[in-house]
Order: sequence, then structure tokens, then C-alpha cells
Amino acid sequence: MPSRPSSLWLTLLQQPKEAGRTLQDRTCAALREAIRSGQLAKGQRLPATRVLSVDLGLSRVTVEAAYAQLEAEGYLRRKVGSGTFVAIEAPITSRSRAMTTRPASAIPPLSVRGEALVRGGGCTDPLQPLAFAAGSPDLRAFPMEVWQKLSQKRLRQDGEALFRYGDPQGYEPLRQALAGYLRQSRGVQCSPEQVLILSSSQQALQLISMLLLDDGDPVWMEEPGYRGAQTVFRAMGAKLIPVPVDEEGLDSDQAPKGPPPKLIYLTPSRQYPTGVPLSLTRRLALLAYAHQHRAWVVEDDYDSEFQYDHRPLPAMQGLDSHERVLYIGTFSKVLFPSLRLAYMVLPRGLAGKFTAARSVYDGHCAQLPQAIAADFITQGHFAAHIRLMRQLYRSRRDQLREALAHRLSHLLTPLNASGGLQLTVHLPLGQESRLTREALRLGVVTPTLSDLYLGDSKKDGWVLGFSALRQEDMTEGIHRLAKASLKKA
Repeated sequence: MPSRPSSLWLTLLQQPKEAGRTLQDRTCAALREAIRSGQLAKGQRLPATRVLSVDLGLSRVTVEAAYAQLEAEGYLRRKVGSGTFVAIEAPITSRSRAMTTRPASAIPPLSVRGEALVRGGGCTDPLQPLAFAAGSPDLRAFPMEVWQKLSQKRLRQDGEALFRYGDPQGYEPLRQALAGYLRQSRGVQCSPEQVLILSSSQQALQLISMLLLDDGDPVWMEEPGYRGAQTVFRAMGAKLIPVPVDEEGLDSDQAPKGPPPKLIYLTPSRQYPTGVPLSLTRRLALLAYAHQHRAWVVEDDYDSEFQYDHRPLPAMQGLDSHERVLYIGTFSKVLFPSLRLAYMVLPRGLAGKFTAARSVYDGHCAQLPQAIAADFITQGHFAAHIRLMRQLYRSRRDQLREALAHRLSHLLTPLNASGGLQLTVHLPLGQESRLTREALRLGVVTPTLSDLYLGDSKKDGWVLGFSALRQEDMTEGIHRLAKASLKKA
């Protein structure tokens, strides 16, 4: 009579019956785990294939194939005439893991840098337009047919070449097109050799912090300011120094006393989130300060194309005669987020170093989207699209301001809204948390202003995105905010 299967062999039959997992796969998986966990010790003899196949109700061919596979992997050793034996000894950690279930608290911790990065909460963007989630372009107005034609033409002409590995610095025609555009429209002084193509502005900030900052280096941050930059710099071990923002932008005279910063992070064209531009006087003073103290200035030009009441201010980088400015731009706001293309204009001495570091992170951006974007710029579609979107977003900003004044003037105080994709408003002190919860209960997203402060002197408010909202969406959102404001604490 066949022998009864032991508890160990019963585990063979309990392997999950996942799609694509054969009986041979399940047998191999169970035996591997038994050996790694110490249930089967080194030198222990396994049942003959004929015996085990009967015990488990499997074909002898299946068991034979499993033994052969594990012998090839080094788990088993087979001797003709003697049998099949376990070939390796399980590590102590594997045996102890099999004996006890590790509690969640015992999971090995992340690195100090990893913990800091996760503690920052990550950077999240809405997957679809919501009232009033910030930062989304209106993709309904994007010239899809133009992009499709450019895509098809590029595939016909250069499809094979564009499917290969690309230059880590970026597709050269795109770097040329960007250098020309930035010189003409933003006053950026650069050559294509200084342009580095990246997948996002967050990747640019990560490279900057990795290459230019050491643990404990002081970094001046606008207060309030962009949380994505705060998270990256803090995670890399920098010491963040909040510097107040007033009607002229970052006020360096109000910076806390201490060592000079290694890096100064700015959004000078339209400060995020207050919307004020950095005055010329302060731009020049900060550049002189950076030169004197050998500090780096990061100019995040995140949505400067969208100025509604005056011409866009020239980039701060164009005023820099000592190459202390690293200029960041992105296509996520002006074209579409899933394009995953951004760029940095670097001082000449840094371009090669940043390119080498970037190649370690992810090699290069996909070449086909870069080639299409280059054609989109050089053929004039980019400038035409920006002009159209500037008009569209201006009308939506006006609609939002009028609606807020009509329905919520008793509650909200709008800040500067001469440009951009969102409008920041102040709320009465102590009301932000309650009103935000009530708005969310009614289906309205209201990104909070207080979360953008590093220090304890916070102001309550919201950063209301409007660019992707149709008039009916905006009207309904305002109606729900008005309803939320009526609920008593």
C-alpha cells in the first residue's frame, strides 16, 4: 500500500492555483520553501519519484520534472542507485522565519533618507479634473490631431532610430528647439549644450539635491512654498530655512541669522502659492548674494507662460552673469502631464556632471515623445497652443474670481491672480481644517495653504485650481463651497 503523505507533502497540495502555475511549478515552489525554511535539512533523503507521485496523486512525470528542475537550480543532489538528497543548508534567518511570523513592527526600517522621503507624504496629482484640484491643464483643448500627425510622420521617417537607446542629455533637436524658445520667450541665456531633458521637474530637484547638497547644508525656501521641493531637499538631509514672502517675493532681509545657504529655491516669475513676482531689485540682490557666498539658485519656472494681465517677466537666469542659476521648466502644464518631459538649463560646468548622474537614475527619456515635442515647437504649434490656452485660462480665472466675489466674499480673500493655473485664497484663522473636511464631504477638493508652510506662523487658506474646469464644473464647485461655509462648527 502507498505510504500516507506527511504534513510536509500536504503543503505541496496547498500551493495557490494561480493562472499559469502548473503542478510542476507548485511542486517546485513547495520544495524550495521547505528547503529554505529548514523543514528539509541538508543531506536529507527525499522519497523516490514513484512513491511521492502516489502519495500526492500526481503523475511520476510531474515529480520527476520537479526533481530535475531543483537539481539544476542547486537545491537537490541525485545519486544513481542511492536516491535524491537536499544539497544545501538553509540560512539561520530562513529557518527562524519559518518558525515564527514576523510582526509588522519588526520589518527592517528604511534608510534615514528613505524614511524622510516617505514621511513627506509624496507628490500626488489628480487623475482627472476635479474642482478645485490644483495644477491640471485642460486636455480637451489640446490639438490631438496635430500631435497625431507629427507622431505618424516621425514613426515613418525615423521609427527604428527612435526606438533605440537615446542620449542621456536628451534628444539634440529638442534641446536646440528649447534653447531657441527659451532665449526668445523667457530671456534665458543658454546653448543646447546646457539643456538637460528630464522626465519631470521633481527629477530635476532630486538631481540637484543629490549633486549639490550634503547632509545639514542650509537651503533657503520661500515661506509659504512648493511642498514638492521641500520634501526632496529635506529627504536628502538638507536643513530647510523658511524665508518669508511679501508683496515683492522672498525677502532675504528677513532670513534667520546663521550660515549662508548652500542653495536658494525660488519661483520668481509667479511665486507658488501667493502669485507675487520677485521684484527686480530683489532678483539682483539675491544673484549678488549667491555669487558672494557661492550659493546656487534654483529657478523653478513652473507656469510662467500663463500671465494674463501683463507680459511674462523675463527669467531670473538671464540676469545671472556668474552662472549660479539652475533653471527648471516642464511640459506637464503647457502640453500634457503624461508626456513626462521637463528640462533644466545648467551652468556650463555642471551640464556634463548632471548628465552623467542622470544616466544612473533612468538612462534617458523616451526618444519618440522628444522628437514629436521638438517638431511641435519648431513648426510653431507650441507657441500657438500657449496663446490659445492663455486666453482660455484667463477667462476661467475671471469666472472664478467673479463667482467667489458673488458667493463667498464673506469667507474668502483672494491673493494675486495675474497668472497661473490656480488662485490662492485666505480663510479666517482656524477655519481651514473644518471647511476643507466639509468641502470634501460635498465632493470638492480644496488643497490647503497651511500645508505649504515650514514654520509655525501659518495662514489658513486654499489653493484653488481652475484651468481644467468648464464653467458648469466651476459653478457647481462654488455652489458646494458656499454650502460648506454655511455649516456651523
